[in-house]
Amino acid sequence: MLKVVIADDEARILSLIRLLPDWDALGMEVVGAAGNGLEALALIERERPDILVTDIRMPGCQGLELIERARRAVPDIEIIIISGYAHFEYAQTAIKLGVGDYLLKPIKKDELTATLSKLAQRCRAKHPSASGAAPDGEGRAKAALGEKLVREAASGRAFPASAEELVRTYGFGMPEGTYRAFVLKLDYRGLGREPLEIIHGKVRELFAPLMALPDAQLACAHEEDRLTGVVCAPPDVQANVRRALRQALNQLEAQKGLLGPVSFSLSLSEADASPEQIPALVRQAGQLIDERLLEGTGRLLEGASTPSGLRDARLLERYGHEIEKALSTLDTGLAVASTNALAHEAMGFPGVRGYELTELVRSAGSLFALRLGLDGGEEAAFAREASLSSRADELFDCLIRFEKKHMEAEDIRRRSEALRPIRIAKQYVQEHYSQSITLEDVCAATGFSVSYFSALFKKESGEGFSKYLTGVRMERAKELLQESSLPVSEVCAQVGYSDLKHFTQTFKKYTSLSPAQYRKLYG
Repeated sequence: MLKVVIADDEARILSLIRLLPDWDALGMEVVGAAGNGLEALALIERERPDILVTDIRMPGCQGLELIERARRAVPDIEIIIISGYAHFEYAQTAIKLGVGDYLLKPIKKDELTATLSKLAQRCRAKHPSASGAAPDGEGRAKAALGEKLVREAASGRAFPASAEELVRTYGFGMPEGTYRAFVLKLDYRGLGREPLEIIHGKVRELFAPLMALPDAQLACAHEEDRLTGVVCAPPDVQANVRRALRQALNQLEAQKGLLGPVSFSLSLSEADASPEQIPALVRQAGQLIDERLLEGTGRLLEGASTPSGLRDARLLERYGHEIEKALSTLDTGLAVASTNALAHEAMGFPGVRGYELTELVRSAGSLFALRLGLDGGEEAAFAREASLSSRADELFDCLIRFEKKHMEAEDIRRRSEALRPIRIAKQYVQEHYSQSITLEDVCAATGFSVSYFSALFKKESGEGFSKYLTGVRMERAKELLQESSLPVSEVCAQVGYSDLKHFTQTFKKYTSLSPAQYRKLYG
């Protein structure tokens, strides 16, 4: 039996937690309950429990402090926080401390039981010999086949025509069953790995009841920002499937304040009795989920996904012409104006669908990447970023950010390339200033004509080449006069002058002092 300690400063909550779960069925035993943090810590140190259930605020020792100290006492302990505070900051801190789950009051029996069951599996996975539990190889194989089914359906692969063949191929389906596909979409920005893991765990937990529906089968494939599933059930059970999906979405939406800056949406395809239609149902659910861009998140999206004809409006072709002009001069203002015009026309198109906007923006991003010569990784990163948009305007803003980022980078690259001869020339001067240098010598080193290089140097440096060379020599002369006892004639020779009188006149013009005066003041 797994040992459990409960800690809460409200006696009625302690009693409720004791009464709600079927501890025997879970293979657990409550070995102690505490009304404050110090009592709980003493229980933990004495009983060394597998699981701690604690409130986040208690007298004597606050919940987060208790967690830290409990972890030091029992490193493998699994922890559930129960709190009336739906604040993401609490959850973030709890996640960092290794909390297994975070439940909100009022406590629900099903939710508490499911969470305890999940943590029990973790405990037994850590100590399989103590629990006598063997890994469920059959369950893992079935889940892997289900994932394969969903991914191959999403890829558009042809599917078997009969339920019997579907069962042989994927271990999924039933006679007289009907099929529906769904997509649960997560939209978020700026979430780290740990918060996402908690969210994914919560999603799996809340969708678990679908697995337990009588006469229903579920196949799922998880990605970072979505869960795609196919359900097979008799027609009269499909209403229960819809109800379970709706309930899972409602619970996720209710806990948004806890889970952080994330939005949830759910789409559900029509039902079909033919296994051959599973790829079409998955595609329909994938298109329907993009309706959140227009209708808002937090909804169950159903119905037909009839196209509006946006593809035939040649908006992408016009965008391509405009963006080519913008790229020719790296005019980000023109690029932004082109994208804003695209957004205005597309979002105002009669009957436009969310998936059409998604396709348009992704195609525009691909066109932009192609015109600028970006690699596939940059294009894939854009598509990934765009997929996390929860509104249509965010989708087009994502395209604008993509354009600006890479046009600015290209501008820097081109300027750097244009300035390469200037850098070479300046390096040549630094290495040869003590010698007789002419403009022709530098042009030979950079490979440019005298007239082009002279104009380019003045444009980019703000001064002519001769003035720049003089400046380099005079600065070196100042250093020699300050730091050495060389005669002025030797300083003159070392900085590339053969005529002492000319050197002295140039130095005085540059510093307002003769070389001797400069040495006297600064040497």
